[in-house]
Amino acid sequence: MNSITKNFVNRLAETAAFCCTLGAGMLAISSLAMGQTPASLFPLPPPVVSTIPSNGDVNPYGVAYAPRRVYSDGVLQPEDILVSNFNNSQNLQGTGTTIVRVAAHGTVSTFYQGKPGLGLTAALGIVQHGFVFVGNMPTADGTSATVQPGSLLVLDRNGNLVWSYSNATLINGPWGMAIQDFGGAARVFISNVLNGSVTRLNLQFSDDGESIALQSAVTIASGYNHRLDPAALVLGPSGLYLDADNDILYVASSADNAVYAISGASWITDASAGKGTVIYQDTTHLHGPIDLVMTPTGNLIAANSDGSNVDPNQPSELVEFTLGGQFVAQYSVDANNGGAFGLALSSFSGQAVRLAAVDDNANTLSVFVEPTSSQR
Repeated sequence: MNSITKNFVNRLAETAAFCCTLGAGMLAISSLAMGQTPASLFPLPPPVVSTIPSNGDVNPYGVAYAPRRVYSDGVLQPEDILVSNFNNSQNLQGTGTTIVRVAAHGTVSTFYQGKPGLGLTAALGIVQHGFVFVGNMPTADGTSATVQPGSLLVLDRNGNLVWSYSNATLINGPWGMAIQDFGGAARVFISNVLNGSVTRLNLQFSDDGESIALQSAVTIASGYNHRLDPAALVLGPSGLYLDADNDILYVASSADNAVYAISGASWITDASAGKGTVIYQDTTHLHGPIDLVMTPTGNLIAANSDGSNVDPNQPSELVEFTLGGQFVAQYSVDANNGGAFGLALSSFSGQAVRLAAVDDNANTLSVFVEPTSSQR
């Protein structure tokens, strides 16, 4: 894939305005005029959609793209975006029960509605076999005083619950997720915000995409600062991104305001690696980082929840930085603090990159389309 500009985040506002100003039809005409074929890229989805389902759940946390090779004989389709809700309609934290499906060109529907009081977190991921993984961390009353360890839920491609896993040591406040998808198997990495650790699950899938077998489960990292917080509810290890080519797991810690790298994450058999190595610690630009993605240029983008080290002059920032620890750019998804949570990034047929980001304050999902350099 051709590299995009390194200053990825700086272009988001420009791209969003561009998508809002021009309709999909005009974009397609422009592409044809340049001798390009728009079929795989257009029509574009709306730049902003609501994430509030019919039951009124709010506080969108997790965001995940369905793989382009996902089993498509169900409700879930390639390039769909799923968004998990953490709060219920009364805005009580840790009580949301729904996952919203945003189809590839913008139609919004409820993909899953679970039992009351689940509290679906930002630990959300999808594999080619059509399984959807989502963490939950319930509370009884929306406060940190009643928070519970929760569990990992797995849905099929029609939004039916098919498997769950609970273990208070290995699954203790599942807050972030990264998946290495092999087709018939997967490694699932989960950050645990209640005990400051990271867990790896090795899973096997049946050929028909109907059942799951757990092969192993192990804690591979520990020692991250974590705490209950009356405003943020919890702080600790959060967003995960796996660089599978180099077998490095990146961990965003909202309590430490730092990003760590764990080398050899796929093969570690215990937590002796501790927290890994700090690659970026920046109290100027990090304000409770809660999710991570990597751009095609190899930079990381963190979403700041503003749960710690809050700065009213830098609200709801997406922050881009290099693996060498150099700040690149930032972009605010909301004028107020506390809006940036889940992120997902998908390259699209070599023509563009789509970055999906929730605004937790407005209960919306924005999709930014960044053309690759060859498409400009």
